[in-house]
Amino acid sequence: MAWALLLTLALIWGGIFPAGKTMLHEVGPVTIVAYRTLGGALLMWAVVLLRGVVIPGSARIWIGFSVMGLINNVLPFSLIFWGQQHIEAGLASILNSATAIFGVLTAAIFFADERLTARKLIGVVLGFAGVATAMGLEHLQEFNIRSLAQLALIGATICYALASVWGRKMLHDVPPTLSAAGMLTFSALISVPGAWILEGAPRFDLSALTFGLLAYTAFLGTGVAFLLYYRVLALAGAGNLLLVTLMVSPVAILLSTVFLGERLAPNAYAGFALLALGLAILDGRILRLLRIRV
Repeated sequence: MAWALLLTLALIWGGIFPAGKTMLHEVGPVTIVAYRTLGGALLMWAVVLLRGVVIPGSARIWIGFSVMGLINNVLPFSLIFWGQQHIEAGLASILNSATAIFGVLTAAIFFADERLTARKLIGVVLGFAGVATAMGLEHLQEFNIRSLAQLALIGATICYALASVWGRKMLHDVPPTLSAAGMLTFSALISVPGAWILEGAPRFDLSALTFGLLAYTAFLGTGVAFLLYYRVLALAGAGNLLLVTLMVSPVAILLSTVFLGERLAPNAYAGFALLALGLAILDGRILRLLRIRV
């Protein structure tokens, strides 16, 4: 059951990258974020109400939702979609895989029980090597719009890492569905007027494909994906969710190749291989398996 949910989640999130690349032909990046967070919030509140979850009155929790909405949704989503205007969807998914790498580092900084062991340090170093390789030496040596786009993706992963710290400190006692509904609500409150100011009023002359992809991103890629994420967390634990990070990029690369005709440079694949190795070492199961066989 957990494996089926993991695969489904990877398929859904992997599809976000080529979907975003396609939508950007007609819709601005912040507008996509506005649709995504508003639709996701509506779906999550429907789930909260159907389940009869008690709505908290604590100011601490609502402040937690507001900050979480900014750093876990608005900023990283905006950075990812903006970056995809200038780099391939497949490459964006590879760079997004570094989320777990930065997550380990931020956890080590903020939590005493998440110290950076030798195994974690090796995984982090390999992860950073993978990011540098995927970006390409030429883009590390010179600064251009493609370099800036790739840095935007790295900025998104740092946002996610900081959000995990904030969530653990401020929202650890909040039901997951309520947490998702709360943060998506504040995300929409920020991104909807932000999109209007930065990119103009919403258009209604978009193609059917773009409208469909917006609905997919909002309801399936955000609302349903959150529900799957929390279900996998309950069934298999946080360690197995790391596998989703490894599975998303191959899905995104395959879909982008088939539907968008993208062709990534060899260094992108080499970088993902290093990232995947780093993530596997962070996960630890491969090392334990090797010890058993020895």
